[in-house]
Amino acid sequence: MVGQRVRTRFAPSPTGYLHVGGLRTALYNYLYAKKMKGDFIIRIEDTDQSRKVEDAQKNLIKTLEWAGIIADESPEHGGNFGPYVQSERLDIYAQYCKQLLNNQHAYYCFATHDELEENRQLQIKQGLQPKYNRKWLPEEMGGNMPASIIKQKLESGAPYVIRMKVPDYVSIWFEDIIRGPIEFDSSTVDDQVLMKSDGFPTYHFASVIDDHLMEFTHIIRGEEWLSSMPKHLLLYEFFGWEAPKVAHLPLLLNPDRSKLSKRQGDVAVEDYIRKGYSAEAIINFVAMLGWNEGEGSEQEVYGMKELTEKFSLERVGKAGAVFNIEKLNWLEKQYIKNRPTEQLIAAIKPILSAELKQKTSLMPLEIITSEVYLEKVIELMRERVGLEHEFVTFSTYFYFEPESYDEEAIKKRWTVDTNTLLLEFVTILESLEEFSADNIETQLKGFVEPKGLKAAVLIHPLRILSSGVSFGPSLYHMLEVLGKETVLRRIRTGIKKLAYPV
Repeated sequence: MVGQRVRTRFAPSPTGYLHVGGLRTALYNYLYAKKMKGDFIIRIEDTDQSRKVEDAQKNLIKTLEWAGIIADESPEHGGNFGPYVQSERLDIYAQYCKQLLNNQHAYYCFATHDELEENRQLQIKQGLQPKYNRKWLPEEMGGNMPASIIKQKLESGAPYVIRMKVPDYVSIWFEDIIRGPIEFDSSTVDDQVLMKSDGFPTYHFASVIDDHLMEFTHIIRGEEWLSSMPKHLLLYEFFGWEAPKVAHLPLLLNPDRSKLSKRQGDVAVEDYIRKGYSAEAIINFVAMLGWNEGEGSEQEVYGMKELTEKFSLERVGKAGAVFNIEKLNWLEKQYIKNRPTEQLIAAIKPILSAELKQKTSLMPLEIITSEVYLEKVIELMRERVGLEHEFVTFSTYFYFEPESYDEEAIKKRWTVDTNTLLLEFVTILESLEEFSADNIETQLKGFVEPKGLKAAVLIHPLRILSSGVSFGPSLYHMLEVLGKETVLRRIRTGIKKLAYPV
């Protein structure tokens, strides 16, 4: 393996959506391979056909590519080590399973489901770790089952699985890149099933075969696979193969430090895409779930290129990483603040077009859909929105008439004189030749001060009538962007709808 080109892989099962934990695993494999000038490969592990979901494979690869994780080899891209789908490699597994049978590292097992469950329950009652009792281990391999009975079963066509014979009383040791040296006693390892009765290999068997044949140098995967290592290492030993280097990533945790689950929030990457999070923010966020640049660094915002340059497995921690949605929201805001205006305009236009198909706007469409107008909205709202779509959905008043008015704000801000003051001020706004923020502010203050009033007596009502809500960007700049005709129309419409609340 010394001097060999680095090859890493992400090997998901096509059982549905891409879990954020899976995205992190794929990302770390991708970052490490690219930093080392190597290759990143996607392999689909579909040996459990009962859990296979239609189109899940394409969706997984599509989601990864949306995030900027492009495979060098995959079922979609091809490569020199295919097929990259395990169900298309069954002849390969059968060949290597036959080799293990011939070398007495594996044996046929005809135990029924009921027998296995009965044995399991008995061991649990006795306080033992449930393991297969080796009833079908042949005499020539140290068991009690005569070869004649096994032959008879095979000839009769009885269903069977093929199990690996785990050596007794041996120590299984390896060095984990993240966790250091780890040792297992073979007495804790079950005689795992290699080939199922349906002719499909188990995950443990197929992954070892494929990892070797596809020449992977590093296996980077979640902590939950740590207990599988002795089974995999024994298979490498039986075949006389050099095992790749391994790194087991820390668990992802809920804020209460329980294992991340859908019960406490979204865990599918697709859910976050639908909500409008950007690939940059999600990748940045996921990268920090377990990895940090090191002491002395206060940097929190990274692009994919910079992550590739700075990533190292040695800086991945052992402790579980807490999935903090507030941090993801903060990162998204940072990206929006710094995203080029033209990029935001390109993102906003289709969202606005979809809204315009659902609602009617009284504002000229050629204005509110123009890049000049959208740029003004962006500059006013850039610091206030959390997601790109909120330039439209959180700021609908820039495109559509208010459908309602903030009732609590009306109760708080309206007096018996409010409508009268508004009607007087409307005539002043109507006479303005330059409908600019500075001019509106000057006129408003010049209107209220002689009356011994504060600007707030009109600022809040004007905001409510113009937007329907009691919060937002600078009122004067908001009115300037909306334009004179729209502002006057909305004030007059609102005055008719609203009376002094009794």
